Amino acid sequence: MIIDSHCHSWAQWPYLPPVPDTESHGAVEQLIHQMDTNGVDRATIVCAQIFQNFDNNDYVAAAVKRYPDRLEQFADVDSMWSETYHMPGAAKRLEEATERWPMKAFTHYVAGEDDGSWFNSPDGIDFFNTAEQLGLIASIALGPQHQGKLRKVAERHPDLNILCHHMSGLRAHGDDARKSVDNVIESSKLPNIFLKLSGFHYLTDTTWNFPYSDTRWVYEECYKAFGTNMVWGSDFPVVKKSMTHLQSLEMFRTHCDFVSDDDKTAILGETLANLLNCARTVNK
Repeated sequence: MIIDSHCHSWAQWPYLPPVPDTESHGAVEQLIHQMDTNGVDRATIVCAQIFQNFDNNDYVAAAVKRYPDRLEQFADVDSMWSETYHMPGAAKRLEEATERWPMKAFTHYVAGEDDGSWFNSPDGIDFFNTAEQLGLIASIALGPQHQGKLRKVAERHPDLNILCHHMSGLRAHGDDARKSVDNVIESSKLPNIFLKLSGFHYLTDTTWNFPYSDTRWVYEECYKAFGTNMVWGSDFPVVKKSMTHLQSLEMFRTHCDFVSDDDKTAILGETLANLLNCARTVNK
């Protein structure tokens, strides 16, 4: 079984430059088509209520109802673009979200300039405590500089499984690349912190240069540390600006030849399937 840990879907394409097919470029039917074409069994849609898509949680919930055996919703709760970002009452808003949408997980985007202190503030503690009690998975977009604060969350909430988007924002180049990788690897000591093995086009300086051999060292180092506490993700449809959905799959399946066959099976689906099976039950 192959499960894509990181997809998006929108009623209106949210990004620049504009596309000629704004109402279909990010539509859920495009995702289902690519899954069927490339042999992907299930996908988690990471909601992002941005720009013309402030009702993205509703859009994805409706898609999950149409494709209940193929899709899971990771609802957007208080991400950096929202008016409620790190405002009081986050735990209550999270609880209300679970009552409204068929979500086994929530997603939360952290602003790059944020120092991460909210994670361990009274409001942040209540928020993650509520997530743990509800049986949710936390799917979080954050940078390497936030990992120290995240480790405190993972230690305090051992039953809360945490997925870090796109290798936690690592880069393959730059003066701080090695230091950042070491910081993220430190989090592998916490069994409830997982990395999304995705975003090759984000780690490189040349986004067109498939198969991104310059990023290999980052993935290899992280694999040595995290092992099967990694989950493959495509970043479809955003990934289309750099490579195809199939290439995002083969980037891992074919070109990460340092991963054992058994571990590839786990990273492609088994690990995420176990996390989803342990998460809260939802009615789709």
